[in-house]
Parts: sequence; C-alpha cells; structure tokens
Amino acid sequence: MASAPAQTFQGWVAHDPSAAQGNMKWGDFEPKPFEETDIEMEITHCGVCGSDLHTLSSGWGPSDYPLVVGHEIIGKVSRVGSKVTDIKKGDRVGIGAQSNSCLDCKRCDNGQETQCKKSTSTYNSRYHTEKGGKAFGGYAKMWRGPGAYAIPIPDAIPSEIAAPMLCGGVTVYNPLVANGAGPGKRVGVIGIGGLGHFALLFAKALGCDKVVAISRSSSKKEDALRLGADEFIATGEDENWSENNTDSVDILISTVSGSGFQVDKYLNLLDVGGILVQVGAPEDPLPSFKVFALILKNLKLGGSLIGTRQHIKDMFELAAKQDVKSWVQVRPMSDANQVLIDFEDGKPRYRYVLQN
Repeated sequence: MASAPAQTFQGWVAHDPSAAQGNMKWGDFEPKPFEETDIEMEITHCGVCGSDLHTLSSGWGPSDYPLVVGHEIIGKVSRVGSKVTDIKKGDRVGIGAQSNSCLDCKRCDNGQETQCKKSTSTYNSRYHTEKGGKAFGGYAKMWRGPGAYAIPIPDAIPSEIAAPMLCGGVTVYNPLVANGAGPGKRVGVIGIGGLGHFALLFAKALGCDKVVAISRSSSKKEDALRLGADEFIATGEDENWSENNTDSVDILISTVSGSGFQVDKYLNLLDVGGILVQVGAPEDPLPSFKVFALILKNLKLGGSLIGTRQHIKDMFELAAKQDVKSWVQVRPMSDANQVLIDFEDGKPRYRYVLQN
C-alpha cells in the first residue's frame, strides 16, 4: 500500500480575477484526497492554453477560487494507487483538459466520455469520486488525480512538444477525424494561433487534398505555409475574400475566440454538404446570420469539445508516425505570471510551455 501522500502541493494559485493579469501567487494548495485509483506525478512541463486565461478572469462565468490552472500536463509518476493497474512509478504520462468521468454511463460506454455528466475538468472543477475534492491543474510542482486519465507519452515525442497536444492538439484533431479529414477533403482553418497551428499540422498529416489558412492579415502567411497550408486568405486585406473563395473547402475549423465573427461569410467558403466546426470559445455570443446560408448548400454548423483518451492516443500515434511537432516556446515555471501577460499580448508562436 502506498505511503501517506503529501497533504499540500505548491503552485501558482489564483485568488481572484486579477490573476489573469499576472497576479497569481506562488503558494500551497490542498489537492484532492488521495484514493487508491489515483496517481501522483512530478510535473516537468505544462502547456499554456487560452482556457487558462478565460478561467483565471472568470470570463466564462464565476470561477471557483482558489484555483490552479493548467491542463496540458506532463510529468513523471511518483506514486501509484493500488487499484491503478496500467501505470507504474517512473512512467512519463500526460493529463489533458479532462481528468475524470464516471466511466459507466451511456456516454462513457459510447465513446462520449467528454460529455459525461460526471466529468471532471482538470481545474476549476470537483471530483465525483468516493472522497471527492477539488481539481487543481499543472502550474505547479505536483499533480494528483485519477490514473484512468493519465496518458502514456510515446518515446518519440519530447515532453515540451507533447504537452500542448494534450488539449490544443486534440481539440482540433478530434473534429478533423470526426468529419473525415484526409485524402479527398479540403480543410480551411480560421485563426492561426495556438489551436490553428495544430489544425494546419494535423490536416496536413492526415493527407487532406488542400489546406487553407485563414487569418485577418498576412503577417502569419509564411508560418502558415511552413505549417502545412497550401493557400492563405487574409480577410482584412481583401474586402471580397468570401466571394473570391466560394465553395473552396469541405471542412472549416474555427479556432477564433474573439468577437465579430462573420458566420455567413465563412459559411460561403464551404462547398455543398460542408461543415463549420467551432472549437474556439468566445465569451460573447456569435453574431446572427441568415439561415439560408445553411439551407441552400445543405451545410452544417457544429461544435467540438476537446477529445477522448482514445483520441489523444491516436493523435500521438499520428504525430510520432508523421513527425508532427508543436511549435513551442519553453519558459520557466517561475515566469508563469509574465507568460500570461505575453500570451494575452499575442506573442506566442504558437504555444507557451512552462517547465519545472
């Protein structure tokens, strides 16, 4: 039986919405009570995701302070509960944006565990286990939680490359494969940031016939082409960009989370039977649009939430096989507050990763 685990961990704790402006405080926090289905890991890397800022600022609704964000966590397993059978001490594993589900409901049984009604997000959430407890993320030294959601990291993928794939990568990989991205399909990616750069990488790795990068300006055109784009549309530099690219793609992945999204103009880019999938999560409602944009070409408008554990494993397999590499800038964990400020200023190219 495992020895008594530590009762407090240390990390960057947010106490109020000002934390999003670089006011997290390094200090102690109390992880969930240890259960025999849990593991503990010594965190080596944690990716920085836009969700972290939305949560720190209570932008998506009141957050449950105090909290520790970070859900692209990689580390070395240091403790394993007696009921965890597929992970051993010393393994390198990752934790994504979801850290538990009931594993027994209709949704969990049908590959929809991300929609489980007893799902636990990796931070700003509560566990529905026997001992319960609060979920804390990876801007910290240690992580504790259910071993069922720990994903082995392939040897071929360095930790700093793998970390942002655990949320950012799988968030776009899931809707790509769910909608048939591959040979014979043309994919457009709206927004060339952290999520968008992954969408370009994976659309190319999946063998799509054409990959189109869509951004407001051409400042990221060179990067987009290096990431795998075949074409580039700068919406702020061509007032007729929508009309000039009618029927040009079959799948649109929208990663934008800002206001003023012109839904109807983007729908015009889709060919008959196409789909626009929203993965970015704006705090403001999407603008209205005329429904005939959907009806006349039999289009679909959908959304997608992260990905299952199987999606993550499949994504890592593809990344290892096709040598897909996240574009990252590694920063010390001690610089986390400044990293948040730089992130908000749009400086990452294209994901920050904190390293202990």
